[in-house]
Amino acid sequence: MRAVRERCVWTQQIDHRALVPYLVEEAAELVDAVEAGSREDLREELGDLLWQVLFHAQVAASDPDDPFDIDDVARDLTEKMVRRHPHVFAGETATTPEEVLVHWNAAKAAEKHARTSVLDGVSRHMPSLALAQKLLGKAASVGVTVAAPFDGDAPPPAPAPALGDEAALGDALLALVATARARGWDAERALRERLRGLEGEIRAAEHPRGS
Repeated sequence: MRAVRERCVWTQQIDHRALVPYLVEEAAELVDAVEAGSREDLREELGDLLWQVLFHAQVAASDPDDPFDIDDVARDLTEKMVRRHPHVFAGETATTPEEVLVHWNAAKAAEKHARTSVLDGVSRHMPSLALAQKLLGKAASVGVTVAAPFDGDAPPPAPAPALGDEAALGDALLALVATARARGWDAERALRERLRGLEGEIRAAEHPRGS
């Protein structure tokens, strides 16, 4: 990465902001590899995402005011993971995933003591369904609830918002995400999986068998 940064004229001109679209694209391709790709795809996409981390770190190393490099990034990450796993590194006990989460959240709260809201640090660049699921968790932590109206084992019915009422559509979508969260589902992944199915249906319609 250092050699590419020093010798490639395109790479020499790039900065953190210009790299963002590539980071988003590579992260999305890694998600595809995890959910629908091969082991070879997964290996390749992990490498591509790692390259983005190395790229950003190398750009940061040349900052005239506050430089840092990949060793600094790795060191900070190591220290954070040690702090957030006291049941591994500091003699605390955690025998269930819930107890692990207690330790994790306590360490995180100590690190982020300057934050004044549970919303601090939540990225608004997350996809809307994923952001909704995240915010519902934050809301629950301060006693704000959104109804999850669909119960039982059957899949929830599709909502029927009033025609032309976009606000009602937003309410219905949030209610579906609340249902997903209540059942331990990932709303964003569920929609991605359904869209993959829709892609298959479209391709089949474009090229019907025997045509």
